[in-house]
Amino acid sequence: MLLTGAGSDGIMLIVYIVFFAAIMYFLVMRPQKKEQKRVSAMLASLEVGDVVVTTSGFYGVVIDITDEDVIVEFGSNRNCRIPMKKTAIQEVEKQN
Repeated sequence: MLLTGAGSDGIMLIVYIVFFAAIMYFLVMRPQKKEQKRVSAMLASLEVGDVVVTTSGFYGVVIDITDEDVIVEFGSNRNCRIPMKKTAIQEVEKQN
């Protein structure tokens, strides 16, 4: 049986903590930041006439945009216009 000092146990503990912190960064935090950048870029490029999908699964056409809100027209009924937050938009399909 090999006897080790208390100092080497402390160093190994620090190495394990740093190792698991690095794993958490690359598996959790980095992909989340990448997704936030993608969503921010998508919402910044939003234009009137774009077809959008909301977080609730509704398809609609953007008819007006403000800083934080959009007005989306749903279906073929021109009277179905709903104001909503930009963050409620999940996907954007650009019109050609």
